[in-house]
Amino acid sequence: METQSLSSSIQGGGFLIQPSLPEQTFTPEDFTEEQHMIIQMCGEFLEKDVLPHMAEIDAQKEGLMPSLIEKAGELGLLGAAFPEQYGGLGKDFVTATLVNDCLGGGHSFAVAMAAHNGIGSLPILYFGTDAQKQKYIPKLATGEMKGAYALTEPGSGSDALAAKTTATLSADGKNYVLNGQKIWITNAGFADVFTVFAKVDGDKFSAIIVERNTPGLSFGEEEHKMGIKGSSTRQLFFENCTVPKENLLGEIGKGHIIAFNILNIGRLKLCAAATGGAKLALKTSIIYAKTREQFKVPIASFGAIQYKLAEMAIRVFASESALFRTAQWIDDKEHELNAAGKQDALLGAAEEYAIECAMLKVLGSENLDYVVDEGVQIHGGNGYSDEYNISRAYRDSRINRIFEGTNEINRLLTMDMYLKRAMKGRINIMGPAMAIQKELMSIPDFGTDDTPFAAEQKVVANFKKAILMCAGAAAQKLMMQLESEQEILMNLADMVIDTFQAECILLRAMKMKNNNNPNAALALDAVQTFIYDAADRISHAGKTAINSFAEGDEQRMMLMGLKRFTKTESYNTKEARRRIAAKLVEKERYFFE
Repeated sequence: METQSLSSSIQGGGFLIQPSLPEQTFTPEDFTEEQHMIIQMCGEFLEKDVLPHMAEIDAQKEGLMPSLIEKAGELGLLGAAFPEQYGGLGKDFVTATLVNDCLGGGHSFAVAMAAHNGIGSLPILYFGTDAQKQKYIPKLATGEMKGAYALTEPGSGSDALAAKTTATLSADGKNYVLNGQKIWITNAGFADVFTVFAKVDGDKFSAIIVERNTPGLSFGEEEHKMGIKGSSTRQLFFENCTVPKENLLGEIGKGHIIAFNILNIGRLKLCAAATGGAKLALKTSIIYAKTREQFKVPIASFGAIQYKLAEMAIRVFASESALFRTAQWIDDKEHELNAAGKQDALLGAAEEYAIECAMLKVLGSENLDYVVDEGVQIHGGNGYSDEYNISRAYRDSRINRIFEGTNEINRLLTMDMYLKRAMKGRINIMGPAMAIQKELMSIPDFGTDDTPFAAEQKVVANFKKAILMCAGAAAQKLMMQLESEQEILMNLADMVIDTFQAECILLRAMKMKNNNNPNAALALDAVQTFIYDAADRISHAGKTAINSFAEGDEQRMMLMGLKRFTKTESYNTKEARRRIAAKLVEKERYFFE
């Protein structure tokens, strides 16, 4: 059963200028019965097969991780979104995203699995020939074969196209001969098949399928990492590594298309895994706060701890809401492209929402970092001990701000894509930005609207005006120079990311209220608290950006406009957080689901 489509056709990045309605917004409350069964199955798998064995997983006990991947394959979790013709379950993109979310609390296992059924399998599924798909995908779907993705090199991290690994056609024209090195390759210790990026003839960036037993391929020792210790990470060395010509993936010189398109999906799924990890860390922290006593009372009764628990839940709520809203957009777009006869519809859909995928990667990883950091703090000295799982969660979290493109790169990409799409006429940003400049010259509207959620909707609409004002003025003033003003772009990205989260949770809370959801009042508490704090963050980022490129009367006018657009009504966030914390303590888990 597929998820029912609820979304309106908002273009990628269009949330800034296109209105949305709660009834057109997909939320976790819309999961089908089948999806709830998948949630339960994933939870039982983690509780029974993964979490009790974390010490052995971290020690990389021989054969344990591959066996867990195979067990996930037996349950249908690896190939959930793979077509049935290749041994998958043929589920929709929302369901595939849900699996990553539900298994995100699996620490190193979550990393290994995500690498396998994401970047380790999708390049073959979407860019392989029929013969390549028939050979590899059914075995990848069951876990009989394990996949890996070999892109990064010692001299090319964020600059992937600077790779130096070469692939030269043999004299008889039957094979490619690879020479070079790859580093930080997840699953390298046990993967059977690798998607390797190399330059054909020294300059044509391409992708090639390389099997583990290929002569000339060798491996470095396991890397000793800060976190995700159970995840196999090794170097790959290619020394006259001879691969059949038929293993070329896609077209010669088009490797960047494979790399960047797969990364769009990878970024969204990283957010999913980070969100799942945050839920487990929150649950662990709640239970500890209920049982740990100081001054003869549980520390969960202290306001300082309640603040932390509630804020952790609010950030998970934001990640989850943004994640599944975007996942449904991609799913809808995929169906639209399929209906139009387009090939590789999912990749096209993910490219349409590449801006949102980049933002999700940032917000998901940083929200998780906040949750695990505060989780350690709630545990106090025990949080610094390996005997408590929160210390593992803290170490494992840090890599997520580096994986799938650093958060700095993804912030820059967010604004770069906005500006390029605006220049190509793909999205109309400058029109609304010019209208807001005229609005700054008018008298503000001091009218009040007492209808439910009107105040919150106005604040979020004003956040968008603040972004358009700052981005439009920066683009006009700096023009092509803006792309090198990374600090300004980062400020603008922060404004966009906070606004996206604010709108997603507002629409979700409105829908919960309209549907008489029992947690609707607490959702509104989360929304109002998030918006109240986001206003200050957006104001600070906007002020920093404006002061970086404007001066004199222009600067003063924009700062006045920013103050107008980030104004919020007074709100008692303390009591709102206490209400959320009380529910968390009662349920002993994240309850917005």
